[in-house]
Amino acid sequence: MQTVAERILSYAQALPEGTLIGAKEVLHLGSRAAVDQALKRLAKRDELMRLAHGLYALPVKTRFGIRAPAAEKVIEVLASTHAETIVPHGAAAANKLGLTTQVPTKLVYLTSGPDRQFRLGAQTVEMRHAPHWMLLPTDSIAGQAIRALAWLGEREAGEALKVLKRKLPHDTLQDLVALRRAMPPWMSKSVSQSLLNHG
Repeated sequence: MQTVAERILSYAQALPEGTLIGAKEVLHLGSRAAVDQALKRLAKRDELMRLAHGLYALPVKTRFGIRAPAAEKVIEVLASTHAETIVPHGAAAANKLGLTTQVPTKLVYLTSGPDRQFRLGAQTVEMRHAPHWMLLPTDSIAGQAIRALAWLGEREAGEALKVLKRKLPHDTLQDLVALRRAMPPWMSKSVSQSLLNHG
């Protein structure tokens, strides 16, 4: 007969990469006390990776050894299971849009949920609560532009918008203009001046 730890491991191995496992997810496999013990034991044996207190994920086995699940996958799972909006930080957005050559050294995400952090192997992933306007719209380039501008700040926004005006398709710039109502006043003003005044 399988032990609770073996049952949890089999269950974890059938899940997609980055799925988070806590006691609540595996209570169908044993009593709360047995599950807690089994999770700790699996983490000690490196069969599960402890990300934060009470939160685990299955490490990914590759031909080069074992690695932590990809941060994007973990974030995707967190967003859907906690009904949160989670997006990359403005520094990452600015880098992606070519507004800075600075590569963020830390993995930081903005979230509609609470501040928290977890570890993925040697890397710390930080999640910072952000106001609603910084999280809109989650997947579009216009949303990335808003987060990049927020990170760059009022003084650099004008220059950044000149670059974006040259690089981004007209539709994306129109999306950005349409989002002015949601932006803080300084950003809304910069967007209007840069994208509307010059035709």
